[in-house]
Amino acid sequence: MGTSKSRGSVRIGVDVGSSLTKLAFRGGSGAVRYELLGRGAYDQVVETVQKLQPQVLGLTGGGAAQLASRLDGRAVQVNEFTAWGTGANHLLSRRQKTDTYLLVSLGTGTSVMLVDHQDVRRLGGTALGGGTILGLGAALLQQSSFADTCALAAQGSRDSVDLLVRDIYSDPDRPLQGDLTAASFGRMARQDNSPPREDMAAAIMRLVGENVTLIAGGHARHLGLDRLVFGGSTLRNNPALQAVLTEVSSLLGLKAYFLTNGEFAGALGALASAPETEVTP
Repeated sequence: MGTSKSRGSVRIGVDVGSSLTKLAFRGGSGAVRYELLGRGAYDQVVETVQKLQPQVLGLTGGGAAQLASRLDGRAVQVNEFTAWGTGANHLLSRRQKTDTYLLVSLGTGTSVMLVDHQDVRRLGGTALGGGTILGLGAALLQQSSFADTCALAAQGSRDSVDLLVRDIYSDPDRPLQGDLTAASFGRMARQDNSPPREDMAAAIMRLVGENVTLIAGGHARHLGLDRLVFGGSTLRNNPALQAVLTEVSSLLGLKAYFLTNGEFAGALGALASAPETEVTP
């Protein structure tokens, strides 16, 4: 798993999620590299720590306590939302940089956080997220691969699955924009034939992306903020979901930004937030 480095010169941050384990490494040169592992990759992380003997070892995420117990007190646990805010601040490009913004973390579920300089506060969230996409992909598409569901969605259109406002109001003087969603998956009960799998996948992304943005956008409007910053492993190689988030943000009068390497924000924040530790074999 990691490459050999000077012992003690490496800093490691680990975000132990319910679906994936994300690692950030910073060497003596200051360069950062990332590694993505599957769920419950405790043995691999412990092996890497023993090999590299990091100067800093920060853990965050739902599985941080369990991993820490395997490391005999050699790691520092960092609050998940603090880690995410700190990591996002590091990942924001110069063009995206701002002191105060809403950070939307799309993991298994979704959290919405207010980042105000170095202060990070969770405002709310939703159970909709990557876990929803994975579960509905398995239930509706017999598709167990998250990546394959994302690829299908990129080729489909939700119009044959969702009921739109124009399907209810045929009058051009309808009270709402015609291509807005009236009911997610609402067409399914009105047609005899099942829609293409690609369209079903696209509708899953629309269900998640639209509702996540509406929830985050409500917080933004309440606080007088004009931008949403998105990150998280659910966005990895998922252009269909990114397109939905961008479109709905625009409809709400908000700007959508996407963190490069945003799935590693928590790991990077854990690395940056943890104090130096003495890690011994």
